[in-house]
Amino acid sequence: MKKALLILLLAMGTTMVSATFNEAAAQKKWSSRKKGAVIGGVVGAGTGAAVSHKKGKGAIIGGAVGAGAGYVIGRHRDKKKGRVRS
Repeated sequence: MKKALLILLLAMGTTMVSATFNEAAAQKKWSSRKKGAVIGGVVGAGTGAAVSHKKGKGAIIGGAVGAGAGYVIGRHRDKKKGRVRS
């Protein structure tokens, strides 16, 4: 029950964070790399903390992996839009 509640709260928090960053991106024109890294880091940290027995270590590792993956995906999007040169 606790895991289900934690996953539900994580999903709700991710949605709120995503909406906030989309709003901020519209005002400040963040690159897809930056948005991807931040959102990936937050989601990765939350997921890592939820599934790991050692919450702090799981959050750190998950955040780092999520930020890295978000950066790579965002950079790919920027390249497709012509914002970044190879």
